[in-house]
Amino acid sequence: MASPPGGWHPTQIWLDGKMSAATRGCSASCRTHFAGDWYCGTFDDFIAKYLGTIATSPRSGAKRVRMIKDLLERWPVVRQLRTGGDGTGPEVMSRRTETLLPKHQDADFTRSICPYCGVGCGQMVFHKDGSLISIEGDPGSPISRGHLCPKGADTFELHTHPNRLMSVKYRRPYATQWEELDLETAMDMVADRLWESRQASFTEEQDGEKVMQTKKVAHLGGATLDNEENYLIKKLFCGGLGMVCISNQARI
Repeated sequence: MASPPGGWHPTQIWLDGKMSAATRGCSASCRTHFAGDWYCGTFDDFIAKYLGTIATSPRSGAKRVRMIKDLLERWPVVRQLRTGGDGTGPEVMSRRTETLLPKHQDADFTRSICPYCGVGCGQMVFHKDGSLISIEGDPGSPISRGHLCPKGADTFELHTHPNRLMSVKYRRPYATQWEELDLETAMDMVADRLWESRQASFTEEQDGEKVMQTKKVAHLGGATLDNEENYLIKKLFCGGLGMVCISNQARI
C-alpha cells in the first residue's frame, strides 16, 4: 500500500470496504486511508461517518455506532494506531489486565541463591503470612541481573509440587522396590558408611612422609554454600577425616 503525501500519521488506518464522499485535498496529517481514498478527519469522525452509513434508522444507527465504536476502541490494534504506541504500553491492555496485580503484591521477600547449577544466580523468595508465594529472579544480583534459566525459574513449582519427594527413599542391594526411611536412620547409615570407607582407605604414611589422608571418599559442595559453610566443610572433612578430594560446585 502506498503511503500518503507527507508520510503516515498515527491516526491513519487501512480498512476494506466502500465509502462514498471520500474527501481529498487537505493535509496528510488528518487523513485516513480507506478503500484506496484519503478520508479527511479524525479517527472518531471517520468511525462515526462510516458506521453511520450502515445504520438502518437514526435511533438504532446511533446505538450501533456507539456499540461498534466501543468494540473497536477495545481492540489493541486500533488503540495503537490512535496513540502511535509501539504495542508495549497501555494501548495493548484490556479492561482485565489494567487491574491485574503481581501475585506477590504486598508480600515480604528474602534474597537467596538458586540451588541448582554453580552459576549462583540470585533469587527473591516472596512469602506472606508464613506461606511461600513465588520465587523470582533478583534484579540486584550482579551475576544474573534478575534472569533465571528454565530450571531456576521453576524453583517455586519444583518446591511446591504435590509429587515432590518428602522422605528418604532407599533401595537395598539386589532389591527391586524402594522403601522409606526416616531421616535419622538415613543419616546414621551415611555416617557409618563414611567412617567405614575412611578406615578402610586411610593412609598414614606415603613415600616416607606422614600424609594422614584418604583418597577413597570425596565431597562436592552445592551452589548455595557460602564462604562460611565451605570453611566448616573443609575443616571437618579435610582436617578431621583426612579427605583431600574436596571441591565446590560454585566458583563464586
